Amino acid sequence: MIHTLRGKLTERTPTFFVVECNGVGYKVTAGERTLTRLPELGSEILVFTSLFIREERQDLFGFLEEESLKLFELLNTVGGVGPRTALGVLDIDSVPNIIAAIIEKRADLLTRASGIGKKTAERVILELQSKLHLSGAEMITKQADQNREVEEVLLNLGYARGQIRGVVDRLSKDVTGMEARLKAALKELGRATR
Repeated sequence: MIHTLRGKLTERTPTFFVVECNGVGYKVTAGERTLTRLPELGSEILVFTSLFIREERQDLFGFLEEESLKLFELLNTVGGVGPRTALGVLDIDSVPNIIAAIIEKRADLLTRASGIGKKTAERVILELQSKLHLSGAEMITKQADQNREVEEVLLNLGYARGQIRGVVDRLSKDVTGMEARLKAALKELGRATR
């Protein structure tokens, strides 16, 4: 019903943000990955949205990329996966990495999401694997595993998860191996704190 919103970002909280379009403020529920990448308040943004209507309420879920919206809507077609659980899945990694995990039948990666147990992860894989296509899925999951190891080390060193994810997501695909990716991430984090 509402596919996109273009307007001014007027509010941001830990679970939602508000986009003002022609004098109307739309409350948009979002995951951590989306919320940490929002621009400064007062900036104009384009948001891809999905409206969920329940008996007692209506919720508008928003994403900064259309590929995130498409995966969110696809996840919601799986029995036992609602919109909040789908947001949790989208928060575990980038869309290509999540798609690669589904294609490669990596239930262990999907269970990192809040609300996803082993059975639900297996159901997601069973129902979506044939609907998703991505070249190089095996290589992507290997790199995603390395990224998660880097994230864990950086978390143990005291860096914030939101700061870590942004840096790790921006690492070049040419930097391979856990140690090399960790060094590159530490170098980026060092620049950010100066």
